[in-house]
Amino acid sequence: QVQLVESGGGSVQTGGSLRLSCAASGGTFSVYDMGWFRQAPGKEREFVARISWSGGSTSYADSVKGRFTITRDNAKNSVYLQMNSLKPEDTAVYYCAASHYKLASWGSWGQGTQVTVSS
Repeated sequence: QVQLVESGGGSVQTGGSLRLSCAASGGTFSVYDMGWFRQAPGKEREFVARISWSGGSTSYADSVKGRFTITRDNAKNSVYLQMNSLKPEDTAVYYCAASHYKLASWGSWGQGTQVTVSS
């Protein structure tokens, strides 16, 4: 399984932007669909965005559509989450995840990076 390390979290004010990065190692990155999830205090982990192994297909949670953009660079074994127009309700630990394109489960997870949005 691929190993994942997130970075780029931090604290911003409402309306601000952050760009999260996730670096993969230990596997063939280009065969994995990649996703971002988040977990707020006291809540379950929820889906944020997904990008296919080729980058040709993306999907988003309704709560972030139009504000967040997921991209990937297979040459750099990395996936990114550009977050704009941030809201306090976006405050959470954000996790990167990988799913081999032949499977239907997220088999690898990063350790998470904290995003805090203040009003």
